[in-house]
Amino acid sequence: MKRLLLAMTIIFAVACSAPKGNVAAEVAIIPQPLSLVQHNNNFAITPSTTLVCEAMELAPLVAYTKEYLAIRTDKSLPKSNYISITLDNSLVEEEYKLSVSTESVKIVAGGYGGAFNGMQTLFQLLPSEVYTKQMQLPATVQGCEVQDRPKFAYRGFMLDVARTFIERDNVLRYIDYIAYHKINKLHWHLADNQGWRIEIKSHPDLAKIGGFRGGDSPLRSALGKWNEKYGGYYTQEEIKEIVAYAAQRNIEVIPEIDLPGHSEALLRVYPEMLCNYTNDELSVNGGYDARNVVCATKESNYRILEEILSEVCALFPSKHIHIGGDEVNMSQWQRCPDCSAWLKRNGYTDGHKLESMFISRIQKILAKYGKSSSVWNEAAKGGSLSKEALVYSWQRVEDCKEVLSRGYNTILMPQLFFYYDMRQSIHENAPIWREAVDVRKTYSFDFAELGFAPETIALVKGFEGAYWSEYLLSQGGDKSLDFLDYQCFPRLCALAEQGWGKNGGEWEEFHTRLYSRHYDRMADMGLRFRITPPVVKYEDGLLSLERIDNSTLYYRDDATGKVRRYKKAIRTDKPAKYLFWAEYRGAKSPEVAHLSHYETIQPKVKLTSSMPENPKYGYGRVSEYYMKMRTTRTCHKGDWLLYEFEEPVECRAIEFCVRNYHMPITRLIHSGHIEISEDGKNFERVADLEFGAVRLINPHPFKAARIVCNETAIGGSDIRISAPLIYPKY
Repeated sequence: MKRLLLAMTIIFAVACSAPKGNVAAEVAIIPQPLSLVQHNNNFAITPSTTLVCEAMELAPLVAYTKEYLAIRTDKSLPKSNYISITLDNSLVEEEYKLSVSTESVKIVAGGYGGAFNGMQTLFQLLPSEVYTKQMQLPATVQGCEVQDRPKFAYRGFMLDVARTFIERDNVLRYIDYIAYHKINKLHWHLADNQGWRIEIKSHPDLAKIGGFRGGDSPLRSALGKWNEKYGGYYTQEEIKEIVAYAAQRNIEVIPEIDLPGHSEALLRVYPEMLCNYTNDELSVNGGYDARNVVCATKESNYRILEEILSEVCALFPSKHIHIGGDEVNMSQWQRCPDCSAWLKRNGYTDGHKLESMFISRIQKILAKYGKSSSVWNEAAKGGSLSKEALVYSWQRVEDCKEVLSRGYNTILMPQLFFYYDMRQSIHENAPIWREAVDVRKTYSFDFAELGFAPETIALVKGFEGAYWSEYLLSQGGDKSLDFLDYQCFPRLCALAEQGWGKNGGEWEEFHTRLYSRHYDRMADMGLRFRITPPVVKYEDGLLSLERIDNSTLYYRDDATGKVRRYKKAIRTDKPAKYLFWAEYRGAKSPEVAHLSHYETIQPKVKLTSSMPENPKYGYGRVSEYYMKMRTTRTCHKGDWLLYEFEEPVECRAIEFCVRNYHMPITRLIHSGHIEISEDGKNFERVADLEFGAVRLINPHPFKAARIVCNETAIGGSDIRISAPLIYPKY
């Protein structure tokens, strides 16, 4: 009821005030403040407006503000026409009060974080052009009184730069983006199987060699680039610059060195850190599934890891160093005579006990340098993880509850709400595990509805959204950065709301704030974000759209390829022909269509191959048009898959997919082609595979199709196969 009354108050105040001139058209703050009351006593920022701040500790914020507002600074308070920032120790660190009158703008804060939060709210009261750093003055600030503080102290974003290296300038760019949304932690995933991204001066080869894949690197190509050397790393000077840049924006950078699993890059540079058994990589060809677990019983490993971690600790002021602990392939320890002997000697059969020992040793190293550990939730399964650890719970909601029930301070980021590498709707281009995760899904997270025990919620220190970058590499060049924006925004806006306490209320209220005002802000920030697609309806021969924001609508006739702007309903007896989307200032929605567009046919088919089938996921499933079949090994040059149809197939399109369904650039035929045959005997090459898939448009009727591998696959212990998707003629 309080949330409803607050929302009604805001809507009424907006309707009554109607500010004019160079001023934000309406107030729609994200994340919604705890309390916001509008009035008509607006303030005009002019070139003669003075920014006043006496507190020396706020000097970085003054410099930051000057980048956006071309105004004067002074330490003396004038009678009027000023913006003041002061500290009040009766407020908590990130709490602030913002008061806008005709005479002044006053921000009173508990600390640097609160002052920065207040400034971000002030920016959102201004025209969106403020984010371009070229806003023309005078500019009007809507009169209001704000009292605000976040519910959760930890509001984080995890950026994975290990799988796909992201250049320094683009890391800085994302620091700005999350700062605009009052997200205050950057969890920086710096080391994983696919790359080591941090310079370690005592071990320079870690970055110089482990930071690159392909070519002469011991790390084979993967994740979309198969025939070139690629990668990169950050020097220690660059890291210091990034950390300082983030601190100015109230962001703590928490580095992650993923151990003891996910360590292939480390182990390719230092193979002596592997367990003591013969390395057999024939089935995976030295790639994605290669050995990646640090031996837990070699004493020399702990000396090397201390040398590495001591430098990491010195570079990052954060109290916490994230040390991973997730998805450890414990079968590698079981094969190791030393690790298996340790388990037997201590009366254990569970590899989690060995992981607990390893984590405990690393925690002691970190404590020596004044740091605490952060870990993924699997690291808590051994039962002996120190309660000083901060646990990041990323798997199911039930796993989050289990970690909390054990008494651990926890960051919540269950994948089906907060993983932003995942597809946002079923037909979009991105990985998918079990279901799509869109902005509404992130916003929908609710403790009560999900059954969290009230007594454990006090252990929740905050929320985190994650972007894992496996799929980013394959997007290529500038498109990859646009794709990153598209995947992260506006889902990060919903994350900001969760961390702040969801003061706005229901989804419809938040979504209205998002498109009515925040679309313009994100566009002026330079984001190529995703917008909500229109809703397609088909009734009485009319195909129409329901628009739920202020975007421009377009459609394409899939039969002719012609694109037009949508202005009115389309009369047609073939609704499957049309695809629709929305655009707004460089942002786009996914393409959507009537359900009939996605309907497929399932003619009788048989699948055979030169590659042995996995009995559990056999080729016979193709007749059921099942999406998960597997070989027992990776493919070699000349290997083939043959689809034989009982009757000639006539269709408008057919898609073949030989790759991991949920992660489209793994376990695939990365170089191959497809041949089709009208009689089932004589084949004609018609197309090449792209990332393990091919779509044939309006093919001639055919009785058989054959996929041929052109090169031995890189990485993966098998090939994943999906049944073809066959779309009928219009």
